[in-house]
Amino acid sequence: MYPDMIDVIYIERDIRDHPRTRQVCARFPAARQISCERYGEVFNPKTQNFRLQKRRPALILARKFDAHVLKAPDGFGIGGTRNYYFSHMLNCLYDCRYCFLQGMYRSGHYVLFVNYEDFEQAIERTLALHDGQETWFFSGYDCDSLAMEPVTQFTRHFLQFFERHPAACLELRTKSTQVRSLLDRDILSNVVIAFSFTPDAVSRALENRVPALDRRIDAISRLQTAGWQVGLRFDPLIHHQDYQRHYDELFRRLFSRLDAGRLHSVSLGSLRLPRQYQKNIVRLYPDETIFAGHLQENCGMYSYPQDLETEMHTYCTGALSAHIPADILHPCGYATGHKGHA
Repeated sequence: MYPDMIDVIYIERDIRDHPRTRQVCARFPAARQISCERYGEVFNPKTQNFRLQKRRPALILARKFDAHVLKAPDGFGIGGTRNYYFSHMLNCLYDCRYCFLQGMYRSGHYVLFVNYEDFEQAIERTLALHDGQETWFFSGYDCDSLAMEPVTQFTRHFLQFFERHPAACLELRTKSTQVRSLLDRDILSNVVIAFSFTPDAVSRALENRVPALDRRIDAISRLQTAGWQVGLRFDPLIHHQDYQRHYDELFRRLFSRLDAGRLHSVSLGSLRLPRQYQKNIVRLYPDETIFAGHLQENCGMYSYPQDLETEMHTYCTGALSAHIPADILHPCGYATGHKGHA
């Protein structure tokens, strides 16, 4: 994470002296610092160019006041019955064409909520609702959990918290290779690092700035060797010409390097975009072929036709069955209220 990657840092006045604010600003000594009252002044105005900002995003340091932990949509999860998610950031270092974030937010800037202590209290309150029963918390919904770890220290901080709460299970969803904070400490049995994948050709075409496939496989291999629980997320499944061959090749490359018997879970997910998000993304990328083909609207959500979606899920489920035990495979059937993919 290079010290010149951020030119401008907006800082809410009431968190200027927060220890995490000082820690983050110290990583970018040359960045211009601008005070603001609330991050929405910078992040929410309508007259913004998401694509232009995405080329050189600013960093906004803010306090999140409420909704620190939210109930996950129906169908979300990997077998647990008590599922929640939380987001310490808004927006992602990566630039995936199918990502709902660019249809959801007007701004391409990064927002980091520095008040981790309030997230911890909200997680503890949620745990208390379930009398110490196993409860899942998912990170990586509005951002990548690990991509900006050298700046945010998110994983390093929250692993200490989850170590003290064994009934709280954490999934870190990522496409990143920033795994040092995990390798530098003891493993936790209540933490899963879940890596999202599409076939290599799709990734190179649609997932800008995402580390190369082999680098991500290397990161997973190191985590498995260290003893961490790892999950694989083929979410969303992307339809493209000769998709069967490309997914077969992806599975071959993954399972020739990884220990399938030690995987925690594998899941498949469908491409879903709320109507307004889809329209916003099409305005940003009018020539993007992923939105020009099979997607159809149903009940306010854009997705592949049901028969095509079923075909892809059936094919990939069958192809995966040659590599993994059946009991670790989870279809992710998101309800129509789900925003999209992180």
